[in-house]
Amino acid sequence: MKRYFITGLLIWVPLGITLWVLNLLIGTMDQSLMVLPAEWQPEAWLGMRIPGLGVILTLLTIVLTGMFGANFFGQKIIDFWERQLTRIPVVKTIYGSVKQVSDTLLSGNGHAFRKVLLVRYPHPEAWSLAFQTNVPDEVARVLPDEHVAVFIPTTPSPVNGFYFYVKKSEVVELDVSVDRALKYIVSMGVASSEARPGIK
Repeated sequence: MKRYFITGLLIWVPLGITLWVLNLLIGTMDQSLMVLPAEWQPEAWLGMRIPGLGVILTLLTIVLTGMFGANFFGQKIIDFWERQLTRIPVVKTIYGSVKQVSDTLLSGNGHAFRKVLLVRYPHPEAWSLAFQTNVPDEVARVLPDEHVAVFIPTTPSPVNGFYFYVKKSEVVELDVSVDRALKYIVSMGVASSEARPGIK
């Protein structure tokens, strides 16, 4: 009986969490319909609420914005509004930081998380997975030896973690993709049984 119960949990827990996350995402995106006038909202002319229509509106808005920002005139307008935002004290700090991170992570020519490393953390006898980022020029100039900037994510939530500068000679570069390393971290090492990462 206990074996059947555990087997049932192994089936339903991942499925339930997946459905919960999808429902949360769809519900959040559906809030975009609130920007439409009341008479334009699907519920007004369909007489019922259809989940997921906000997802279509959100994706359409993102694509149209991307098309607008990709041309010369659209880029000029966006640059103008960004200059205005950077003149507002608090907004400048928040917007600038978020934009820099998003540009680095989402842009095809960004340099974030290009290598997966092993670093000694939290003590000299332990190793942790880390992602190599960029060392600011101001920091590189004052460090005596060649260092690399590393982000050490926490488990099972890789969006939080620690940011360190480590001597390049003291890190081990892994022949592992960033996606697979993230899978190791989120699964708390369970997924690592699929394949052992090689070491360069």
